Amino acid sequence: QVQLVESGGGLVQAGGSLRLSCAASGRTFSRYAMGWFRQAPGKEREFVAVISFSGSSTFYIDSVKGRFTISRDNAKNTVYLQMNSLKPEDTAVYYCAVNPFNRSYYDSRVYDYWGQGTQVTVSS
Repeated sequence: QVQLVESGGGLVQAGGSLRLSCAASGRTFSRYAMGWFRQAPGKEREFVAVISFSGSSTFYIDSVKGRFTISRDNAKNTVYLQMNSLKPEDTAVYYCAVNPFNRSYYDSRVYDYWGQGTQVTVSS
């Protein structure tokens, strides 16, 4: 059994920053890629960012490139999403998830464990 617990969401003004954390337990964290997804009201869940198991590779959706940074600390079993220059369109529930196959990063169907989500609201 794997547990993922996100934290760090909240309400912030446009242009502000937030840092999301996702603490993992129950699996050898360092073996797996970790992703962040988000879901806005009335929209489908979308890929945001992913980091490889070693942390050496990262990928982002185009709309967050240059503003968001994903990182991980395998000693702490935690993955982070630093979000800067936030925009109202970034408003969503953000989820972290485990990618046990270390591939197909953009496809939510290959992620097998998900956190409960943390709300991010950006006001204009």
